[in-house]
Amino acid sequence: MNVRYRVELSQAERDELTAMLSGGKHAARKLKRAQILLAADAGSGDEEIARAVWVGGSTVYRTKRRFVEGNLEQALSEEPRPGAERKLTGKEEALLVATACAKPPAGRARWTLELLAGEMVKLTDHESLSHETVRRRLAENHLKPWRREMWCVPRVDGEYVARMEDVLDIYAEAPDPKRPVVCFDESPIQLIGEVRQPIPAELGQLERYDCEYHRNGTVNLFVFLDTNRPWRKVKVTARRTAKDYAQCMRELVDVHYPDADTIRVVQDNLSSHTAGALYQAFPPAEARRILRRLEFHYTPKHASWLNMVEIEIGVLRGQCLDRRIDDPNKLKREIAAWERQRNAARARINWMFTTDKARAKMGRAYPCPAKES
Repeated sequence: MNVRYRVELSQAERDELTAMLSGGKHAARKLKRAQILLAADAGSGDEEIARAVWVGGSTVYRTKRRFVEGNLEQALSEEPRPGAERKLTGKEEALLVATACAKPPAGRARWTLELLAGEMVKLTDHESLSHETVRRRLAENHLKPWRREMWCVPRVDGEYVARMEDVLDIYAEAPDPKRPVVCFDESPIQLIGEVRQPIPAELGQLERYDCEYHRNGTVNLFVFLDTNRPWRKVKVTARRTAKDYAQCMRELVDVHYPDADTIRVVQDNLSSHTAGALYQAFPPAEARRILRRLEFHYTPKHASWLNMVEIEIGVLRGQCLDRRIDDPNKLKREIAAWERQRNAARARINWMFTTDKARAKMGRAYPCPAKES
């Protein structure tokens, strides 16, 4: 007959288990053992605990036994499991990691499990090595050499930091209707049409469309987003020239914000996004009139993520443009409908990144000031 183990937790142990269950990253098995111990301490029976935690009765018994005969740490940890020893020693595992991080053999774009297993046989005394052994050791080290991802590496220098903190400080300011902050960007869109009409969805059958399509040119989207009120504006144009940009700035001043003293525009470093573009499009007096109402703030190079409107463009693409539209007039109607609905819903970007967070997270990348002599 099994011994009946009685679990009696101290207050400190209860607090530790409760904190473990309330948050943090722990293995599912460890969390279940914590639930078992708390339930046993509360007086629940083994069968009741097994049903509540969704484990077998033997798991409840072993967890209680290890706590009573040992301690809390033993009850929560894994018992040693029988099985064969690891085929790779520590040095061999380090060699595998180093090999996976090195260049692949000539003629191959990247390492595969098969290539790595063969290479380890050449570099060690093993006569053979299974793909599964290689996969497990790589997984333990969070390596997948057959995968890669694209990212942009900015140069975090004084100019980068200055522009970043300038934009972040503007986002953090209290709203001022006389000095609104508007994020601006542009995005090209392809006009894609169907060669054959899609077959509509029906009961038990998804909508089907042909892989073949025809391209009907491109248009450009100029997108405005107010950082402090639920307003955005999308303008569809045939081109994206400096004159088109200048026209957008005039509409921003005269149509969208006629009562503002100064409109602070956050934008990227595209060559057309300059004050000079207005002099290319308008007479000097008109260009000067518009520019007196504008104040440009530029994001750092390779840091377009600092522009809130990038998020809004992503929402637009996902909610409205994730389909084939080949008619520019239809595209304008669909975007206008999306814009009205999103403005009416008072949707806004909840920006959380601040200058203080930037300094805490990116402090090591900040340039070191020169020491005073």
